[in-house]
Amino acid sequence: MPQEPASVPGVDRPVITVLDVIRAVVLVTAVASLALWGFATWTLPWNIVFGIGAPIVVILVWALFLSPRPVLRLHPFLRAAVELLIYVGVTIAWWSMGQALIGTAFAVVAVVAGVISGRRALG
Repeated sequence: MPQEPASVPGVDRPVITVLDVIRAVVLVTAVASLALWGFATWTLPWNIVFGIGAPIVVILVWALFLSPRPVLRLHPFLRAAVELLIYVGVTIAWWSMGQALIGTAFAVVAVVAGVISGRRALG
């Protein structure tokens, strides 16, 4: 039988839910999608600039505003707007590569996960 791990006094372990995993996958997919967009869409030397630059910008924005311990705390609605801007950018990137179905599927999954997470955080 599986035993519950012994708790360590003074250590709070976060509870990771399926929604947290989905949101992490959405973030990794967003970063990878922007890297693919940068390298595949632009010609040399711009493909290197956008292929590396776009994912770095998203990672920095996530770290500043959206991470579990953000550098700058925003009102929940502004936080949702920043998150939505990232999703819109990734969706437009997929559409510009001629992959409207993938872009739309990404947008639906990302927005649904964001809305459920936002409602859970507010309520």
